[in-house]
Amino acid sequence: MTYRYLTQDALTGEWLSPHLPLKGVEFGPELNGPGELRGSLSPRLAWSHPELTDPGTTLIYAERDGILRWGGIIWQTEPDGNTMTVEAAGWSSYFHRRHDLDGELRGRAPYVRADPCRIFRDVVAYAQSIPDGDLGITVDDTTSKATVGTPAEPWHSRWWETPVLGDMLDDLVKPADSPDYTCTTWWGTERRPIRRIRLGYPRLGSRRRDIAFSTGVNIIGSTPVTYSADEYAQVVVATGTGEGRAQHRAIDAVRNERLRLEYVLNVPDVRGADVLAQRAKRERAWRQSLGHVEEITVRNHPAAPIGSWQVGDDVRVAVRDQWTNWSGWCRITGYTIRPDTDDGETATLQLEPAGAHQYATVV
Repeated sequence: MTYRYLTQDALTGEWLSPHLPLKGVEFGPELNGPGELRGSLSPRLAWSHPELTDPGTTLIYAERDGILRWGGIIWQTEPDGNTMTVEAAGWSSYFHRRHDLDGELRGRAPYVRADPCRIFRDVVAYAQSIPDGDLGITVDDTTSKATVGTPAEPWHSRWWETPVLGDMLDDLVKPADSPDYTCTTWWGTERRPIRRIRLGYPRLGSRRRDIAFSTGVNIIGSTPVTYSADEYAQVVVATGTGEGRAQHRAIDAVRNERLRLEYVLNVPDVRGADVLAQRAKRERAWRQSLGHVEEITVRNHPAAPIGSWQVGDDVRVAVRDQWTNWSGWCRITGYTIRPDTDDGETATLQLEPAGAHQYATVV
């Protein structure tokens, strides 16, 4: 296992360093976000890498055994005692530093009943159509059944509001039936990095039955399991458009030999009874679980080699210690790889209850 960290000029594509000597590195992607990288190096080594004083236009990549594992933009370098810290974020972070200065994404908007995947691609295309704004980021050609904008209220981007393009992307993936995204990087032809935003619908990832995480096998350290009924419910009432007696409503309920607990899910933009029913069912399935694991730290192991999973995957987790004997399906919402620790290469996975998702095919 050999890691190296490369830097590149964002505009010219010139390689600036083939082996930036970072230490204490941690990096990884996240669901519906850019992900980040952090590391440090000594002042003596920093002086020989002038690109570190040019954040905002310097790209950085993490490569393991010839495979690019992560890529992004250096946003900050700062002296910290006897080290200089380096902080970077994935490709979508760039769009939080860009605005729609032309209005309506230069003629691409407004949108009525448009696929959010299409708008997502249009936002990225608009940003990169401006001089000095092209990072060479590509976006999957995924389509979805979700819609944005109505004849009464079209989706607009008004220049006088100087809207932030990154906020647009975040808003497009917020609704429950919207697509997911994450940032990825890999080597293309002639060793040119491919900078990609992956879109997934109805979701990214899949239910993985080929890998698992267990205490005493590949989970290291203490893993707390939280049991709380604050968010528990086996009855969910989803309310949609309308007011008073005209309000659309769907109820999803089960009896499970527990005290009845209810939750109201307000989705004011939903009109269809079938969509409301789906929302209620999905929310009920998520809330009808006790015992949540938010994070695990794992070592490299044949049961789940580091790099064998991706953001969005559901994985089986089993925690057994002096406090609990728990197992369940969890969804990976992000992970941080640490190449050099006392336990060797490790990864910390951020998790949420798997819930009632639809699943894509295992890649």
